[in-house]
Amino acid sequence: MQIKKRSFFLAAAAAGMLALASMPARAADPFPTKPIQLVIPFAPGDTDNMLRPFVEKMGEFMGQPVVLNYKPGAGGGVGAGFVAASKADGYTLVGTSPGSIVVVPLANKDVKYTPESFTPIASLAEGGLMLVVNSSSPWKNMKELVEHSKKNPGAITFSSSGAMGITHLLAEIFAKEADVKWRHIPYQGSGPAITALLGGHVSMAATAIAPAQAHMKAGTLRPMAVFGDTRLKAFPDVPTLKELGYNVGSPTLYGISAPTGTPREVVDALYNAAKKVNEKYGDAIAASLAVLGAEPRLLGPDEYAAYLKNQNQLFTAGIKAIN
Repeated sequence: MQIKKRSFFLAAAAAGMLALASMPARAADPFPTKPIQLVIPFAPGDTDNMLRPFVEKMGEFMGQPVVLNYKPGAGGGVGAGFVAASKADGYTLVGTSPGSIVVVPLANKDVKYTPESFTPIASLAEGGLMLVVNSSSPWKNMKELVEHSKKNPGAITFSSSGAMGITHLLAEIFAKEADVKWRHIPYQGSGPAITALLGGHVSMAATAIAPAQAHMKAGTLRPMAVFGDTRLKAFPDVPTLKELGYNVGSPTLYGISAPTGTPREVVDALYNAAKKVNEKYGDAIAASLAVLGAEPRLLGPDEYAAYLKNQNQLFTAGIKAIN
């Protein structure tokens, strides 16, 4: 009797397994099913301000919020390294800029990631970088400054937010292109670099617009040229270096990236959410970025990847120029 019962249960179990095997596989839950972490590899006040107008709205189109997590240090290397080593599932992203993703691994050989450690998702905003002088300086335009530099090699000093940072390197790239000799005075951040210029301790500053914007509008600083490939809406009268005849043009784009290996459907879902945010809230986003001297610049995964590749080539050449 016991043998019959056992046979019955075995047969039933086998039938159940066959039934399960014949059922269609259950589709994976659509992405995302939980909040998404966006690591900002700098202290509050720069990259986060560029990205926040977009990412705060992305949850509306994804059903899950995007939460900022600050991990500053090593010029962006700490936060970017954390994301590079994270699971490639779309739930841990990094706020991307050329400084943290491209320049840091080029300049710091102790960093354990490269630009290839990330899958670009979208560029969201362009933040302008400029060369500015004190309004009391004798140079009214870039031509006069370059002529003075050629006649007085090494006399011009310039401040930046730090040695081997993006503003330092761009200024060095321009100096090589213009065949002039400048002396770099690094500071710990854009604020101190601008303070040094206002105080007359340096001749010029290579800077992001945000820390200099109020002083330019007040007339205490004079913008000379922008590093981007087009003029900025916030300063339409300031020429680009390319307009002035120099082969230097590098828009600074801020965006989001994921660890390499993130599935394309996840990347597309994140980009599409950002695109919908731009379509619905574009005017409000543009107004909030204008306060920082920035503007929206939406690029998809492939376009953004091409931009970062170009940045890698540019700054590789820039580092060679000063070594």
